[in-house]
Amino acid sequence: METRYDPALYEQDVYATWLEANAFAPDPDPAKEPFTIMIPPPNVTGVLHMGHALNGTVQDIVIRHRRMSGYSALWVPGTDHAGIATQAVVEKKLYQEQGTTREELGREAFVKKVWDWKEVHGNKILEQFRRLGCSCDWSRTKFTLDEDMSLAVREAFVRLWKKGLVYRGARLVNWDCELRTAVSDDEIEYVKRKTKLCYLRYPVKGEEGRFLVVATTRPETMLADTGVAVNPEDERYADLVGKTCVLPLVGREIPIVADETVEASFGTGAVKVTPGHDPADYERGARHELPIINMLERDGTLNEEAGDFAGLSREEARKRVLAALEEQGLLEKVEDYTHNVNISDRSKTVIEPIVSEQWFVKMGELAQPAIAAVKSGALVFRPERWTKVYIDWLENDRDWCISRQLWWGHRIPVWYDEDGTPVASVEEVEIGAAHPETGKPIVRQDDDVLDTWASSWLWPFATLGWPERTADLDRFSPTQFLATAREIIYLWVARMIMAGYEFMDWVDEDRRCAFSTCYINATVLDGKGKRMSKSAGNGIDPLEMVEKYGADAVRYSLVMLTREGQDVKLSEDRFKEGRRFTNKVWNAARFVLTNMEGSRTDGTSATAELLEDRWILARLARVRGDVSKALDEYRFNDAATELYRFVWNDFCDWYLELAKPRLEEGETDSARAVRGTLVRVLRDSLKLLHPFVPFQTEVLWKALHEALGEEPESMLVSATWPDAAGLELDEAAEREMDVVQEMVHAVRAIRALTTIGDRKPLTATVAAPRDVERKAIEEHAASIKSLAFLETLDVHASAERPAASAVAVASGAEVFVPLGAEVDLVKLGKTLEGRVDKLKKGIGAVEKKLGNENFVSRADPEVVEAERARREEMTHELDLLERNLLGL
Repeated sequence: METRYDPALYEQDVYATWLEANAFAPDPDPAKEPFTIMIPPPNVTGVLHMGHALNGTVQDIVIRHRRMSGYSALWVPGTDHAGIATQAVVEKKLYQEQGTTREELGREAFVKKVWDWKEVHGNKILEQFRRLGCSCDWSRTKFTLDEDMSLAVREAFVRLWKKGLVYRGARLVNWDCELRTAVSDDEIEYVKRKTKLCYLRYPVKGEEGRFLVVATTRPETMLADTGVAVNPEDERYADLVGKTCVLPLVGREIPIVADETVEASFGTGAVKVTPGHDPADYERGARHELPIINMLERDGTLNEEAGDFAGLSREEARKRVLAALEEQGLLEKVEDYTHNVNISDRSKTVIEPIVSEQWFVKMGELAQPAIAAVKSGALVFRPERWTKVYIDWLENDRDWCISRQLWWGHRIPVWYDEDGTPVASVEEVEIGAAHPETGKPIVRQDDDVLDTWASSWLWPFATLGWPERTADLDRFSPTQFLATAREIIYLWVARMIMAGYEFMDWVDEDRRCAFSTCYINATVLDGKGKRMSKSAGNGIDPLEMVEKYGADAVRYSLVMLTREGQDVKLSEDRFKEGRRFTNKVWNAARFVLTNMEGSRTDGTSATAELLEDRWILARLARVRGDVSKALDEYRFNDAATELYRFVWNDFCDWYLELAKPRLEEGETDSARAVRGTLVRVLRDSLKLLHPFVPFQTEVLWKALHEALGEEPESMLVSATWPDAAGLELDEAAEREMDVVQEMVHAVRAIRALTTIGDRKPLTATVAAPRDVERKAIEEHAASIKSLAFLETLDVHASAERPAASAVAVASGAEVFVPLGAEVDLVKLGKTLEGRVDKLKKGIGAVEKKLGNENFVSRADPEVVEAERARREEMTHELDLLERNLLGL
């Protein structure tokens, strides 16, 4: 074995071996319980970012653990056609390379261009998931525009059509002027921006010289005003309600109405009402039967309703409207103002509310079973707090706008006859064919495509063959686990649950919930706690980190940083921790494998006689149980942390050090026992680590069996999860070993305190008044001396502290170490006094912080707990320093 682990030498070869063995396919044994995960399909335009890397790692840990635990484990991969994003990429490419637009090319030719682009670039992100080590069943890779997926989408639409749950109507929608399509409420972001609050003077009809002043951040939309509203409780305007005012620049007479939704404290307390371009005004207009005027074209320029301002961009129109108002003396003032602006999460441009004919799904009936699912426990969110986000959205959601004015996507399966009478059909309807209801010829199909989410909401079961009742659908549905981001709880998660209850109508109620656990990933932030983004230049490329540190190190680092419910602050340095750990595992395995010559015991608790063997096997038993439980409960950080401590601290730092002298004994009982124990611990540790660090553990699994001259049960990817056979919890051994460790720590603390070298031989005297600890120290004195580099260790029930000695406390005993002539006691005393002063100030600062009720109540509980732990640690160190000062 190489002295250092180089991931580049192994990772791709190991992955190829897994693929060749078809190791990621579910076990066909019908007796095995199925466990299914569906990958949240990344966009075909996507490239792997740290959020993907964390999400992929979490899912891979789950599926590898379940596969090893005896389940028929299936992880289905795939990609989403990402209608808006993909069309935008190809349109831009088309214009840059050929100087043409999609309109010039035509729909059929343009869609072919997008398919060509998808065939070249569309699977890039899935290849990147492979590089990370993800063990999906790639033979089942799906794409949301595959023919069978398209069939499922049409089937779902037609079923909703027949139930009256899908309809077309004119509604105020969010319009993306850059992409020229409607987007749903859930596809907009709220961005705080500085703007101007403009106060406009509207002349009151019939009252010369009297004006009603309205405040607005969008003065250009006043051209489409059809009313002015005031609060009915606002006495300033009580006499104006029911009267009219004259709309400046247009001359249209508009009513003044009283509406309770108007905030009397905003601006002047009077607001312009523009039902065609503002959601709140749309509702106000409906209540007061005000007409709707649309003054915008699809590209955001002003139309003929804007009169002299027609053809202008919104920005230019704003300038000219304000100039015209000022010229007429109708602009009272302009103030700086900061507010939230609606931005398209696709194009990042300002959203325009526009009244438009769109397709909608009625949400009320569909939402009820999805709400009941979390209340009954059929669906569980981890962390649990995301349940409220899910329920709040479902209980307050409006009808879902599912149409998009695009060409790339699932075209709406509705056709019209010459009179415009629609018909929905799963099968293609030929142009010219007779309308099934009117008998008149079909003349066209609806031009719009469906919202991307209107296909991906079927993902958990359409990928398994729905609407057909396939063997896969019967076996692997419903799924058990979904890992995704908080941003799409309502965009995707809630809709998948609704779809399961609506469309899986032939199965029992308890099998219609699409998945039983929804795990919401942490958001990966940069080291300063800011969101990573290309524009901010603070992103970290996970593939670069894989090349530099190896996939295992990247995976382990991410999981070690991810506590349930907390976002991850990530800098490149954190991946060094993962690499240090994988190097530690490699070196430990090398040590074991190079010391296998000779016979050995079977490495069980029954054959272990010496304390260190009993202890490490007891620790293995405990860790196996804790890690298994943590993984069953999706507590990934807890499992990874437990394994880290066991491998690094228990096995490497303690057991291997105690094993070394015994391995030199040849064929003694002690040597045979230590070899057997080393093999058992290494074998089980590799299994426990495999879901987290799959590549390295697979390499070491093969090396272990070669060193032993054995045939492995299988590759590690398909091996069984370690059970407790031959292992027992041994609390007595753990207590005794705690005493040994505390003694060694005490001597090391004295070395650190007095700056005596780590390996300089010392003498120590222990005063242990309690029989239990004293007996343990005496019985294991050889181990303590070896690990602490002591020449002598005298143990007594009581003992006077020797002159010029250092002291530490461990397991209720005092440890005295005489200081040699080389230690300058005066200088040491001054150093300790300085440290005492510094510690007292530090403790005071922490106590002040903990005494601040605002800090304790508002800070993250983990931060508060860390401060308390820091105070305890400093107090302990202060006690040690003061004890030593007294005796110098």
